[in-house]
Amino acid sequence: MSIASSLGLTADDAIVLNNSNKLTVRLLPCDVLARVAPEAHQVAQFEVELAQRLADSGCPVAALEPRVEPGVYERDGFVVTLWTYYEPVTPGEVSPADYADALERLHAGMRKLDVPTPHITDRVERAQQLVANRDRTPALADADRELLGDTLRSLGRVIGERGGAEQLVHGEPHPGNVLTTKNGLLFIDFETCCRGPVEFDLAHAPEEVSAHYPGVNQDLLRDCQILVLAMITTWRWDRGDQLPNGRQLGTEWLSQIRAALDRKGLDTRD
Repeated sequence: MSIASSLGLTADDAIVLNNSNKLTVRLLPCDVLARVAPEAHQVAQFEVELAQRLADSGCPVAALEPRVEPGVYERDGFVVTLWTYYEPVTPGEVSPADYADALERLHAGMRKLDVPTPHITDRVERAQQLVANRDRTPALADADRELLGDTLRSLGRVIGERGGAEQLVHGEPHPGNVLTTKNGLLFIDFETCCRGPVEFDLAHAPEEVSAHYPGVNQDLLRDCQILVLAMITTWRWDRGDQLPNGRQLGTEWLSQIRAALDRKGLDTRD
């Protein structure tokens, strides 16, 4: 609130919209969305610059707050970024076709950008390091640790070595990072952007979406879906994870990984 006020925005109240590993608040009466993250665990400047470039190229993305200079504001060990607040439309089911169309348009805009980003295999490697670190994942049982480690290693290698088309992708375009607004579907949270196949992004979306996205490699998509499930399961076992119900989700997802591997007939052990 003090940062917004110092920039000439009237901020007398703050409503918490989301509180997990980052804090998202709506500032009133200026009606600005603020994202707050610990200074040591963010790439806010990258996200701001990328969001600007994507918006300029006409991509379906949430815009930065236009009344202030785009940037990252630091205070008390935290960083704050300011965004346009979009009033949500009447809740309802997002059609898979609309979801696929918005994601395809996002990917089309991303293909035009030359931005240095990690490869998806770099993110897989970070997940592997977390699995191997018992101090950071003390509650993870040995059998589950082996399952996650083997899955991440084998599928990360398969996807990394396949040699197909790759581009800049969102990294986590799941429904929680899609806003339903009067301007259509808009993507948020670009700090996870990386390079890889579009199937990696589709693996985060509801399963029905891929049927409406052109040119999908179904075998690659299935591998990506299991890999993504292993990655997000790993984050839930980090002792510092603050996602509500995170540990419960982590337990459920371990069962889903085993079921998916059985259906695929895949043994991830070397």
